[in-house]
Amino acid sequence: MDDTMKKIAAVYTGAALLAPLSSLLHDMLPDYRIINLLDDSLIGEVARAGGATLAVRRRLLAYYQALSEDGADLILNTCSSIGEVVYEARPFIPVPIVRIDDAMTREAVSRYRRIGVVATLSTTLEPTANLVYRWAKRLDRTPVVVTGLAEGAFASLNAGDTGGHDQGILETARGIAGDCDVILLAQASMARMEEQLAGALGKPVFSSPRRAIEMVRSILAGETGED
Repeated sequence: MDDTMKKIAAVYTGAALLAPLSSLLHDMLPDYRIINLLDDSLIGEVARAGGATLAVRRRLLAYYQALSEDGADLILNTCSSIGEVVYEARPFIPVPIVRIDDAMTREAVSRYRRIGVVATLSTTLEPTANLVYRWAKRLDRTPVVVTGLAEGAFASLNAGDTGGHDQGILETARGIAGDCDVILLAQASMARMEEQLAGALGKPVFSSPRRAIEMVRSILAGETGED
């Protein structure tokens, strides 16, 4: 391993996303070293509490600090349920921290008015909707946000039932599609459904991983700053 390579640290709160996203990071950014940090107890605590608790926020801040001290040039926060913690952490961490859903949401707000958000965890819906409104304020837009929760889909994924997970997302997306110009898949673990949903619904569907990695590349190349 070349110690002169820039390091990207990805922080995960669930094991299901680690392998596919890590592989995508390596494929899209072959000239960077990828560091993975997984604490799958975090998402359980967030789900039980209905949001990021003080203890969760403290642990994340400690992880971000440790990763920056270990030489990470950028930290990628991969969990949308805790995305808003990024804003609390940035003043204390000397390297960029990127929300995985930031680029996806910015693109959607800049192009469409009626924005659908589909999630498999209830704790992801509000942070993603808030991110839509955050970008709307910056871009002087007035979006309409419609949300849909695929009940049980996240549990199906954790149990290895990818078919049940995917079917739950499809049914939920169909339920809100008529009120939307675009649908956002709120969690990176849902990205596998992007093309299938777009074909089934006949309208744009956005997922976060590739767009986030493109943003990471731009930041590390000095082409843009963190948002």
